[in-house]
Amino acid sequence: MPIYEYKCKSCRHITTHLVQGYVAPVDLSCEQCGSGDLKRIISKTNYHVSSSDRVSSYDPKARRSDDFYKDSRNIGLHAEHMLEKAGVKPTEEFTSKLEKLRTDPGSVIKDSDG
Repeated sequence: MPIYEYKCKSCRHITTHLVQGYVAPVDLSCEQCGSGDLKRIISKTNYHVSSSDRVSSYDPKARRSDDFYKDSRNIGLHAEHMLEKAGVKPTEEFTSKLEKLRTDPGSVIKDSDG
């Protein structure tokens, strides 16, 4: 069963609808304003980037959005980039600590409390 997204032409709110079969649903209305003037849109997609591609494409001079800093996968990205640029292979200890930080950023505080 496909999931379609519709954008309200009146208030621009995006609504998601689970569709039974492949026939466009009728009598849809906006959840926010109740308008029936909806247009089906192409949904945003996500894609996976390998960690080596993230390091290779990292630009230390580029401006960052707030989302960049909220993504724990970016912890240590600058350090990894600098190591790669210098031709230095990260040690096993560096890699394991970095992975721990990325999966549980609060562990830094927990480990230092003792």
